[in-house]
Amino acid sequence: MKKIVLITGATSGIGAACARKFAGAGYRVIITGRRAELLTAMAEELEKTFGIEVLPLCFDVRDREAARRAIDSLPAAWRDIDVLVNNAGLALGLESEYAGDFTDWETMIDTNVKGLLYMTRLIVPGMVERLKGHVINIGSVAGDAAYAGGAVYCATKAAVKALSDGLRIDLAHTPVRVTTLKPGLVETNFSNVRFHGDTQRASNVYKGIEPLTGDDIADVALYAAQAPAHVQIAEVLILATHQASGSVICRE
Repeated sequence: MKKIVLITGATSGIGAACARKFAGAGYRVIITGRRAELLTAMAEELEKTFGIEVLPLCFDVRDREAARRAIDSLPAAWRDIDVLVNNAGLALGLESEYAGDFTDWETMIDTNVKGLLYMTRLIVPGMVERLKGHVINIGSVAGDAAYAGGAVYCATKAAVKALSDGLRIDLAHTPVRVTTLKPGLVETNFSNVRFHGDTQRASNVYKGIEPLTGDDIADVALYAAQAPAHVQIAEVLILATHQASGSVICRE
């Protein structure tokens, strides 16, 4: 039986790249997201391109009961999830912490932290019971140190690292592995979302540097998942060549 991967936030960016990468490696893929039409299109693309089975699940990871219903609805043939990629996440706004938007804060915390916890709680017990599985959490270089205007987003990604480390400790007595990927500048729709659709402002984020792509991060995720069973890729920091940290970027 082919392995099963579940990827949250799979309709764009790093999530979509992971869906394609794992599908190309022969995994059966469960893709999740909030927009049914995008999930349907992604499922059709993956099935047509890679000839694998795809199961779309439409729900918002911020909604604990919706997440529970979605996982409970999985057919028996899809329940034994081998790899969970907690990818759903976002940044909103770049205001000072004392001037930030309450709704933006709540959306980031509910998605980046609570959504990751919900999915972990719903899926990892099955991995422990089956004595196999792998959790790959998409963190960020932003979780290593705060930068101006990004305090809340940075805090959520610092939480991803802490939650990943804690889960790895809690699972050390089992064969279940935990990996944290910490990308730097990745050119997706991330900045467009952050700036609430201001495309010009978003494009300036990547000006003067060749950023990473979603495929670059998906390559590392698949490598970690396919490492030998005794190898746990605990944490990987992935930066563009001319990026040294979350705030040090050399632009042409």
